[in-house]
Amino acid sequence: MDKKVLEAQQWVNKTYAGKAGYNPCPENGQTGWSTMFALTRALQIELGIATPSDSFGPTTESKLAALGDIGAGFSNKNIVNILSHALFCKGYWGGAGDGQYSITTMTAVKQLKSNMGLDETNGMVQPKIFKALLTMDAYVVVAGGTEKVREIQRWLNGRYHKRSSFNIGPCDGLYSRDVQKSLMRALQYEFGVADDAASGNMGPTTQNGLKAHEVGPGSSGIFVQLFSAACVFNDLKYKDGGDIVGVSFTSSYGGGLEKAVKAFQEFSCLEQVNGRGDYDTWCQLLVSMGNPDRKANACDTRFTITTARAKALKAAGYEVVGRYLDEEVLDPKYDLDKEIQPGELDQIFAGGMRVFPISQYHARKLGDFTYSEGYRHASKAHDRAESVYKFNRGSVIYFAVDYDATDPEITSNIIPYFHGIQAALSAKGKKYIAGVYGSRNVCQRVSDEAYARYSFVSGMSWGFSGNLGFSMPKNWSFTQIKEFKFSANGDTFDLDRDVMRGNDPGVGKDGIGGTSSPVDKMLDYIDALYAAAVRYGKGNPNELVCEFLRSPKYNSEYGPTLGTRNGWWLLLYEADSDWLKFAEKEVGKRMEDFKDPGYGVDLNLDHLAACANTVISKGSISGKSANRGDFAGWGGDLCTFYIEWRQAADSYASGYTFCQERLAKINVASSFSFGDLLEDVDGYLIGTAAGIKDKPINQLFRAHYTQASGFGRRFRDFYQKRYQGSMDVVRASANHMLEGMLSDDILQTMRQALFYTQGGAILVPNVIPDSKLNPFVDGYVDVFKKIMEQEK
Repeated sequence: MDKKVLEAQQWVNKTYAGKAGYNPCPENGQTGWSTMFALTRALQIELGIATPSDSFGPTTESKLAALGDIGAGFSNKNIVNILSHALFCKGYWGGAGDGQYSITTMTAVKQLKSNMGLDETNGMVQPKIFKALLTMDAYVVVAGGTEKVREIQRWLNGRYHKRSSFNIGPCDGLYSRDVQKSLMRALQYEFGVADDAASGNMGPTTQNGLKAHEVGPGSSGIFVQLFSAACVFNDLKYKDGGDIVGVSFTSSYGGGLEKAVKAFQEFSCLEQVNGRGDYDTWCQLLVSMGNPDRKANACDTRFTITTARAKALKAAGYEVVGRYLDEEVLDPKYDLDKEIQPGELDQIFAGGMRVFPISQYHARKLGDFTYSEGYRHASKAHDRAESVYKFNRGSVIYFAVDYDATDPEITSNIIPYFHGIQAALSAKGKKYIAGVYGSRNVCQRVSDEAYARYSFVSGMSWGFSGNLGFSMPKNWSFTQIKEFKFSANGDTFDLDRDVMRGNDPGVGKDGIGGTSSPVDKMLDYIDALYAAAVRYGKGNPNELVCEFLRSPKYNSEYGPTLGTRNGWWLLLYEADSDWLKFAEKEVGKRMEDFKDPGYGVDLNLDHLAACANTVISKGSISGKSANRGDFAGWGGDLCTFYIEWRQAADSYASGYTFCQERLAKINVASSFSFGDLLEDVDGYLIGTAAGIKDKPINQLFRAHYTQASGFGRRFRDFYQKRYQGSMDVVRASANHMLEGMLSDDILQTMRQALFYTQGGAILVPNVIPDSKLNPFVDGYVDVFKKIMEQEK
């Protein structure tokens, strides 16, 4: 509770209680929209507006403007008090609250304007400043924000705030809907659009303006600034030597920007990968559908695809079509027959196309989304996919969110719905992989928090709040860009044009009615490697298999250095070089990764094997302490992730928030990704089984990755075996790994070396206050708990 915010709430409620149109706010000392709305209505009452509302609209602005700028000597003391209390709610010291516009108030206003990016120094408050004060916008970097984005936000405010249709935007370092609108208006102003016609929408005038202002290497000026701003907002990066570098806001189009744009064009599957800010690239940066008329190689429809239609679509350049697994009809009058019809798959394949399955039961309003409905829908989708259509194991099913879910709704309903989906698929044996259809924000958050593997983005719904101000999710596989009527040979039906990325190619004829699994090739490889280890005749075959798989990265040639070699020779041991040469001749080319059968993410065999090898060699552990097997897996990843947090402390003061936003995510690049966690867990389980049961490790791999009792409940098994089924043990072991006194002197030395060599000048865990470290550990525990509880 903030004392000054509480005073603001008490004052406004007491002063305007009983006034027509006033709605009191809670008196809790916490800034929120209810307080800002109360202050807005109070201002409108002072301005004589008969029907106050929560909106600071044109009438409020014009009536306030008629009173002149607010400053020293302003006659309406209540308006000054509203201003002062709004400043307090924004974190500025607004004055004594006595109705006087004091030096203190003026100083606060000057600081506010500076933070907004305005160059005015007179300390006077204009209507736009007052309007901005009565929002929840922040003008300093908040959690997850960056100074790069804030620099552009301040620049936009400073350059355009005097344009009548431009509202002062936040300067919080976050790309958002309001920031996106501000950028679009800025472009329209520079194209010569009149203030009152600058809507922030992508209309014909804006499209023509973009076509006329292509930028590229050697270009400079305002349009390079606006283009680079869009690139920063979309988080474009490029490789600079061994480093990944984000683009910067600039007025000169240099080589770094060119490299980043090429990477973005490839990521977006644009036809031209030329490193230039051409029309398609401008569109892709600015709106979710990009250029709706660009080349598209996929489609989806509710209409039956016959062989003739498939051939016509194929001739038009479409390779794959999205079709519905089922339809739940509540009223026979609205039966659309949109589900895949008997024999339709054969006709699609005969026409030379593939298919990607979609599951949608209503999904058009908030009430359609609950955990229990997600469980029910996924159970039905699984049964239809398996029993009716015979889709092979590993096929991706896209579960739909077909409305503009807001961020709070995603939290309250959409995420639980997808937790239900994952639980049902887990209970059914995890034969199928969950994908998500929805806005960019829906796809991003469901992928991050409910581990949907691929995203089918509803890009053509460019006006969705979940599309404006959000970057393309990193795991996008399909994106809708245009709805139209497809015609061929006198046949016309509705079709959505989609761009296909190729990471999920859909299902072809070979994906129906078979018994193969995505991991078969990897398991055959492990069988061959184990047989070679037996033939080698020296050492433990299980350890030899792991030695070969973990080399060279997790041996002595690469990795963090301790002396002249990396730490694995010290943490574990150096692999038998004669065996490595023997195995390479026996099995040939190394297999580096494989697709996990439960989540569809790529897993690295070398990291997984290094974890397993350490557990086999040094022993597994259960309980609150930590050993080398932990450090080779989750413990080492947690320590590295701690370093990453401390190096990002300017943007993430809270370790808990950092974990919630960056730990074990499918879409977020971090030192502890979801794939890393899967490798840690699987390495521990396989290594433990190999060490205790002394079974051939190839059999353990096969059992783990082909049986739902293996990969389908890996997190629950890990929770029971490593953490004794206790979240207190999860927390205690994480604390011990980070800052405890380790009984293994070598491990103790290696952990400290990791913190000091990779962390540089960061505060190490045993020095940082508990008030900072504990939320970080709690974040790790809560993320693990959410993932584990998805399994049934």
